[in-house]
Amino acid sequence: MPASKHSPSDDSAQLADQRLVALYRTMVLSRYLDDRVWMLNRQGKAAIAASAQGHEAAQVACVEATDPSKDHYLIYYRQATAMMALGATPEEMLRGFLAKEGEPMSGARQFPYHGAHPRVDMFNFSNVIATQMPQAAGVALSDKLRGLDAVTIVSFGDGAASQGDAHESMNFAGIQKLPIIFFCENNRYAISVPIDKQMAIDRVASRAAGYGFPGVSVDGTNIQEVYAVTKVAIDRARNGDGPTLIEANVERLLPHTTDDDHTRYRSAEDIEYISQRDPVKITSAFLLSKGLLTEAEDEAIHSDAKKQVNVATATVENEPFAGVEAILENVTERTEPTR
Repeated sequence: MPASKHSPSDDSAQLADQRLVALYRTMVLSRYLDDRVWMLNRQGKAAIAASAQGHEAAQVACVEATDPSKDHYLIYYRQATAMMALGATPEEMLRGFLAKEGEPMSGARQFPYHGAHPRVDMFNFSNVIATQMPQAAGVALSDKLRGLDAVTIVSFGDGAASQGDAHESMNFAGIQKLPIIFFCENNRYAISVPIDKQMAIDRVASRAAGYGFPGVSVDGTNIQEVYAVTKVAIDRARNGDGPTLIEANVERLLPHTTDDDHTRYRSAEDIEYISQRDPVKITSAFLLSKGLLTEAEDEAIHSDAKKQVNVATATVENEPFAGVEAILENVTERTEPTR
């Protein structure tokens, strides 16, 4: 069962025009928020950030193919766009970076984006790579045993694909035919380690053959392609046919985190190459070429996104920091001493 490479002619599902524009809006909003977080970091207001720039199209397309009313999402730290597609607001996300009161995922007690978001069914996750993958297999097993019509989507990077957790979770999911999608966002670098130093194969998706289920490699900058392959995988999982490994080939447009300098390990040629693979620019050009968007409408989308981020920033910066008294909330149970 070799890995396949998806092409546009394979599309069995197409997004409606209005949904394409709506997803593009989310991508643009995510980009402006990402830029703002990096600015706040440079101002000393946000401790650290891991950018989603370059991953936006893959993330919105994957979420769009699912059903947030019943599916489960175990994501990782480079998925701000997916979080927004699932309903997290700019204000909520900024509260995490600025450690403000009311941050919904951990009460501002962890790294930004760490914790669980019950309203949008995002499970607790951390920056320890691949740990969410066995947990996701457990969630999918629970749903299968209870006969629920739910699919688990677990996202991870190419670096996580080299961890033992990845092998164990995919092997178990293949044996049990679990309703789970393994969604690898391959940006070719595990922090500073290029993919040819991580694995002796060309495609992460080819590993699926060893676990007995399909693996598909797709252009992660193309919303339609990612949506089509994810929709097929979701339908397959719902029908009881088991997992799929999707490899969305994307680019990490910025350094690994705000603490990283990628010019130390990426060539000038590589940095120039990735700039040509910006999914926001690619999606904009596609929508304009298809007449789904005018130049004026595109400018208005960018203007609106910038305004939303400005309002969110002003709102959150004026909010109080999380109080010290909240440090034990939802951690310990306070009881009266017995006599």
